[in-house]
Amino acid sequence: MEERVKCVTCDRNFKDEEGLQSHNKAKHPELVSKERKPLNIKKIRNGSLVIVSIVGILSLIAYGISNIQTLPPTDIDGHIEVNPPSHILKEPLSIAIQKHMLEHADGIEKGREGIIINYNCKDYECEEDLINNLEAFATKYDYVYVAPFKRMDAKIALTKLNKIEILEEFDNEKIEKFILS
Repeated sequence: MEERVKCVTCDRNFKDEEGLQSHNKAKHPELVSKERKPLNIKKIRNGSLVIVSIVGILSLIAYGISNIQTLPPTDIDGHIEVNPPSHILKEPLSIAIQKHMLEHADGIEKGREGIIINYNCKDYECEEDLINNLEAFATKYDYVYVAPFKRMDAKIALTKLNKIEILEEFDNEKIEKFILS
């Protein structure tokens, strides 16, 4: 005599255990015990390597960005045809206008290239007379501009077309030489 197997949930009969298991998978999946698959070590290792690589690349990018120096421009790409209100400025000069002054002082077409002296006394400790000493160059030379530059990574930056000189302290001779060269 054939042994019959009965589903306890819906009271149906099956001819063998295999039929009951198929029925339970299809109709009562909550009753079927889940098979535990062994951990796939290769997938875990490869996934970990991908995550570590991504974190490493992002860290390098962040490190590179954080170490970019902020300095005044030395080229004229992206300049605008606008002149500053004065050669001595108490507010920062926009990058686009600085570039225009590097092209030609006072915006005079085919005129002399300008020189800009930027200083940063917000992030650096400046001598009491530093700004007055720098402004004296703008008074002496009609193609020199002096302006503060916020968050610049230098105390003093001298710029002309395609050239920059960074100074950590006021040096009259170096500034004069830069202007006249």
